[in-house]
Amino acid sequence: MLAETKFLRLVQAGHWTYAQRPNARAAIAVVAVTSDDELILVDQYRIPVQGRVIELPAGLVGDETGQEQETLEEAAARELHEEAGYCANRLEHLTHAVSSAGLTDEAVNLIWADGVQKISDGGGLDNEDIIVCHVPVSDVPDWLQQQQAAGKRVDYKVYAGLYFLHQRRRS
Repeated sequence: MLAETKFLRLVQAGHWTYAQRPNARAAIAVVAVTSDDELILVDQYRIPVQGRVIELPAGLVGDETGQEQETLEEAAARELHEEAGYCANRLEHLTHAVSSAGLTDEAVNLIWADGVQKISDGGGLDNEDIIVCHVPVSDVPDWLQQQQAAGKRVDYKVYAGLYFLHQRRRS
């Protein structure tokens, strides 16, 4: 171990240096579509890239005091509510994939949220600056291009979520 903070550990393994999250067991991202066929996305400032990023509602599993043993689905429900203001009738695990294998051992679990209902404004916790976006599914590709043209970045998990959304609609 080279260094460690509450949220990040830097590890040397042979010739490779990589990052770990010491305070969480996993990460999740939630694919949620409203009854009006709108994909729920969040727009928030991310310090590492010094700009706003369009993302799926997402977060860490087991990072909250008293919730260290929460399940993937419990974390997904919590993050969907905190960030976007929605609850889901059912949550289903879609896939487990590494996020940046050359940089970190972190993997992300993509979760499908079925039967979502708005229950609050969302916007995240007090230390978060989250704008909730409702984008018609048919408009998402163009909307994402517009956001990028405006200087925002798009998290790759949005594209992974779209893949699973379109796969579900085909079957």
